[in-house]
Amino acid sequence: MESYETVSEALTHLKSKGYTLDFNLSFNQLECPDPGLCLKPEDFEITAQFRFEGDTNPDDEDVVYVVESKDGKLKGTITSAYGLYADNLSTEMIRKLTMHK
Repeated sequence: MESYETVSEALTHLKSKGYTLDFNLSFNQLECPDPGLCLKPEDFEITAQFRFEGDTNPDDEDVVYVVESKDGKLKGTITSAYGLYADNLSTEMIRKLTMHK
C-alpha cells in the first residue's frame, strides 16, 4: 500500500490514478457538486484510507478516503478531519466510513 507524507501529496497522486471527483460528506450520502452527483452508502465502497497526524498542530490531523462507486465508473476522494464523528452523519454513513480502519 502506498504511503504519503502530506494530504496534498496523496490527493495529487490519487488524481493521477483516476480518483478525480472531490466528494463531500453529507448526513446520509456523499455529494459531488461537480457534476452534481450523490452516492448513498450502498452505492459506494471505501477502497483505501490514509491518516495524517499533526506532529506540531493537532488541527493538521486529517483522513483521506479513497472512494469508488459500486459500478466502478465514479472514483474520487473525501478528506475529513478526525472530528468526523462530531459531524451530523447517519448511522449508515458512520458505519461505512469506520469499517475500513
